[in-house]
Amino acid sequence: MTSPNVPFIWYELMTTDADAAATFYGAVLGWTIHPPEPGSPVHYRHITRSDGGGQGGVIELTPEMQAEGAHPAWVPYLHVADIDAAVAAITAEGGRQLMARTDIPEGSFAMVTDPQGTAFYLMKPNPPADRPDAGSDVFSPDKPGHVRWNELPSADPEASKAFYAKHFGMSFTRTMPMGEMGNYEFMDHGAVTLGAIMRKNPQQPAMWTTYFGVPDIDKAAAAISAGGGKMLWGPHEVPGGEYSGIAMDAQGALFGVVGPKGD
Repeated sequence: MTSPNVPFIWYELMTTDADAAATFYGAVLGWTIHPPEPGSPVHYRHITRSDGGGQGGVIELTPEMQAEGAHPAWVPYLHVADIDAAVAAITAEGGRQLMARTDIPEGSFAMVTDPQGTAFYLMKPNPPADRPDAGSDVFSPDKPGHVRWNELPSADPEASKAFYAKHFGMSFTRTMPMGEMGNYEFMDHGAVTLGAIMRKNPQQPAMWTTYFGVPDIDKAAAAISAGGGKMLWGPHEVPGGEYSGIAMDAQGALFGVVGPKGD
């Protein structure tokens, strides 16, 4: 794979009930979460969007994983050219390695944290032999069913901006003041806006918030509630005339939704 258009190339749901998650996200986002692959030691499941494209994966947390601190969450994968070099550089700056390098047919990956404690995966993918230049389309700034926004609440936004600029080529040149909440620092990669960094409050966990595109924000919010999840914030209108909100699925994983009002 050549370097992708954006660093975010995969998203993974860690959950305590993969079957329930399949039903929930099918209703909310129109996805199909497939049964686990035969022989998979972690019962890994793949997500397919309604347009047929792959959108990520689902791993069901074992009691042992939960005992070690794993909990329901959405975690992004960021592209790197060299797993070992990236891990070394990140840990040298105060990040931590949470999961050792793992090699699979699709590529190599490891889990790390940034210096502020936010977890994410590093991945160097192996493209299919018949498509050596294949890229990832799991992120799209405007399509339903894809990730449309990546938001990082940080205890130190300036340090986070420097970290993600250095390691993943992100830039931060535009700011939206939010009063007492501080600034909303837009995160770009080339000409593509990926999301934003903001100052987190002390009660917030250190984690990425992944926003999925929906065609009708009110229908999405209703499906979230009907499926046993809850809207924690919004939906509220955002610049540009669309609406966004933050939700929790029935197993406790946080995520966002963004899209227009329906007809």
